[in-house]
Amino acid sequence: MLKIRNLHTYYGGIHALKSVSLNLDEGEIVTLIGANGAGKSTTLMSISGIEPPRYGEILFMGTPIHQMTPDRIFSLGIVQVPEGRRIFPYLSVTENLDMGAYLRRDLHEIRNDMDYIFTLFPRLAERRHQLGGTLSGGEQQMLAISRGLMSRPKLLLLDEPSLGLAPVLVQLIFDTIEKINRENKTTIFLVEQNANMALRIAHRGYVMESGAITLEDTAENLLASEKIKAAYLGL
Repeated sequence: MLKIRNLHTYYGGIHALKSVSLNLDEGEIVTLIGANGAGKSTTLMSISGIEPPRYGEILFMGTPIHQMTPDRIFSLGIVQVPEGRRIFPYLSVTENLDMGAYLRRDLHEIRNDMDYIFTLFPRLAERRHQLGGTLSGGEQQMLAISRGLMSRPKLLLLDEPSLGLAPVLVQLIFDTIEKINRENKTTIFLVEQNANMALRIAHRGYVMESGAITLEDTAENLLASEKIKAAYLGL
């Protein structure tokens, strides 16, 4: 579904991504783990067109997208849920969800998808008329993921969905990500510092250090790796 080849991305004079190559198959959860500042979020920004690469290519369903604008990339079915949630604080939960579906015209299916969201996250159903900015951090993360789902993405990019959440909410978020992949067959590229949780729900994983991919394997093998345990799992 997604193939990245020899990607180089710069922030001004800073070489943020260095010859990054990776791929995602349809229906997978693939996680990208690494320390803060390793280049994980920049990878998502390059896929989304927000930080276009200077060299290399990105293919989505066989189509080159690395020179496309973010809105064009979004229209192809690639949706990013950014770090920090970035919901619309002065819109209600329902209005935030409507914003996720703004390119769609199938009103009946939009209503059905919203009902599905409320079964995924019953807490959002209870707060459907509440302003987004008044929600807790965990509820805002639920809303950010749900807003992304309302566009019916082919590929969902999740940037640090567990950041700043209490452990019980972290478990809920990861359980829901796994459920979305299983029930909707949505392909998910998950960037996450919580390597333990990410690898437990992923099919495959990549490790990034200083802007470069240093290791790739099945999630199961990465979890069992002594190097990964020492560097990222605290074991």
